[in-house]
Amino acid sequence: MFTALARLATSRPKRVLGITVVFFALAGVLGGPVAGLLNTDNDSFSDTGASSAQAIRQVENATGQKAAPDLIVLADTADTGAIDEAGSILEDDPDVAMVVGGPDGGPQFVSKDGSQTYLAAIYAADADADETTEHLRDQLERVDGVTVGGFGPAYQQVNEQVESDLLTAELIAFPLLFLVSLWVFRSAVAALLPLLVGGLTIVTSMLVIRGINEVVDISIFALNLITGLGLGLAIDYSLFLVSRYREELDRVGPGAEAIRRTVATAGRTVAFSALTVAGAGLALLVFPLRFLYSMGIGVTIVALVSAAVSLIVLPSLFAVLEHRVNSLAPKRWQRARAAETAAEASGFWFRLAAFVMRFPVAIALSGAAILLAFGAPFLGVKFTGVDAGVLPDGATAKVVDETLRTDFVGAESTPIIVAVEAPESAASDVAAYATELGGLPGAADVLEPRFLGSDTWQVDVVPAATTLDEQTLDLVGDIRDVDAPGTALVGGPSAEQVDQVASIAANIPLALTILSVLTLVTLFLLTGSVVLPVKALIMNVLTIGATFGILVLIFQDGRFEGFLDYTSQGALESSQPVFLFAVVFGLSTDYAVFLLTRIKEARDNGAGEREAVALGLQRTGRIVTAAALLFAIALGSFATSQIIFIKELGVGTALAVLIDATIVRAMLVPSLMALLGRRNWWAPAPLRRLHERFGLDESLPPPATHP
Repeated sequence: MFTALARLATSRPKRVLGITVVFFALAGVLGGPVAGLLNTDNDSFSDTGASSAQAIRQVENATGQKAAPDLIVLADTADTGAIDEAGSILEDDPDVAMVVGGPDGGPQFVSKDGSQTYLAAIYAADADADETTEHLRDQLERVDGVTVGGFGPAYQQVNEQVESDLLTAELIAFPLLFLVSLWVFRSAVAALLPLLVGGLTIVTSMLVIRGINEVVDISIFALNLITGLGLGLAIDYSLFLVSRYREELDRVGPGAEAIRRTVATAGRTVAFSALTVAGAGLALLVFPLRFLYSMGIGVTIVALVSAAVSLIVLPSLFAVLEHRVNSLAPKRWQRARAAETAAEASGFWFRLAAFVMRFPVAIALSGAAILLAFGAPFLGVKFTGVDAGVLPDGATAKVVDETLRTDFVGAESTPIIVAVEAPESAASDVAAYATELGGLPGAADVLEPRFLGSDTWQVDVVPAATTLDEQTLDLVGDIRDVDAPGTALVGGPSAEQVDQVASIAANIPLALTILSVLTLVTLFLLTGSVVLPVKALIMNVLTIGATFGILVLIFQDGRFEGFLDYTSQGALESSQPVFLFAVVFGLSTDYAVFLLTRIKEARDNGAGEREAVALGLQRTGRIVTAAALLFAIALGSFATSQIIFIKELGVGTALAVLIDATIVRAMLVPSLMALLGRRNWWAPAPLRRLHERFGLDESLPPPATHP
């Protein structure tokens, strides 16, 4: 395959590039509108198969309407005109089944000081909640004196804010990426190539996602990942291919041989690397939450597309550019690059590796201690969900949410909805059951049970604390432990959060198994060793633990709120650690692949054990560090987001790749390689034979003589 790719690039480069231009234009036209086609429903973070979802469906089937209000309209009690106009808009909408509240709706609909009131719209069960919310918002926002909120508007405002933040992140990232690429390559032409591949990767990935969305609902949040991860991976793969091609230019000169050698070595490694990252995406597919499996699809597609674009487009560009890949470089940059190439056995990374390997025990223990210390705070992690509180100050849904919490009695949290399957004749038993629920710790009130028909009763338990408060989440479990007069299902946002965490926990073992097996197999095929893959697994876990610990210190404990512009929720959003674990695991393995490939190459070419490690680190140290820095910029720019869980994603990914490229690659890898020596490459005889047949072989014939 790699020989064919090199032959295609060298025999028909202009045709390949011409087709690429046409494809890019078509992909932009067809894939560009994908943002308006992806799923924006408010159940992306819920397990739709959990008992909480079943409870809501049971209520909806019995009543023909939603179990709880989707939209809230807040107004001053004195502004009767605004209240009447808003009420008319809601009542006239065919998708609204019921409107409750207002100054005459009861004391729970009037603020403590009597100055404010709210209307709550309950949609029909078969209504498209997202579409209904969107057109109601359009109408209501034109009414002076009302503020629109509720769960539906809050979720839409989160989506809108994420899209806006994504544009801001791109505007910040691209100039920075170009400047860092200039520093890495010391050539404007070479620096532009990774950005070109990144743009192609993003557009192509959007086209593929649009096609997949026709079969499987993909969450709108996957777009963030496609942009950030697509740009980061494309830049990583471009860095390694471009840097390797420049090495081959120095060895054998321009022409087919340099491209063949580049594709056969760095290209093969890029393919293996993409498979490891795609495997991390596959591990996310086991989770039933739309957010996570959409992210899994996004990771898999982006990894494969970025590798494909890099391996098809870049070699053709090399064939056209030849030596011009180093063009637009001042003399000073050219001298610096030449000096760096000449100093392979005495460069900074070579000397660093040699120093580390002189004190392997002390440095290995120090590196591990640093990572363990960073990771320790994760032992006290707390989890929360997504609600209006994640929005920036001033967002109408957050204003409504905070007003209901502080100025109204009984409206500060969404009730826990209990659907009880019992006949109408069991009214007294259901009433006794409701009374028992009202006496549970954390319950402020229980509304009178309502018979909905179809042998279904609805019992609403009003918690004393807010929807996602730990006390309220504990109350969900206590309600489920109480014997009911029939089958009882507990729903509502609080129960959904409990079920989400339980669903994640139940699927983590399978996801970890997939990640571990894929990592072990990939690194075994790469190295022929069973020791190195196990070490890589351990170091990946240390990297991830350190990242999570720092996230707890920052976002859970509320540090750097001013600098990062956020308000702590006192916990981490529960799906983010899972997503970060998979992505960071894949990226850590990604960097391990690049480093171990060069170490193995040096060793296969006759270098001693320690010399091979030093040469491998010298040949990849600057590039891996630059790749990590560029990746940190590409995804770290999400730290500018106004949505806290997107900010967590950006900061977490940036931290992880920087930790991996510094502490792990500069301290732990060389020190552990030195400690184990030849034992690093050990494998049982049957596995050695297996590797000889199926493993990665990057051996090349001697370079052609260049006149």
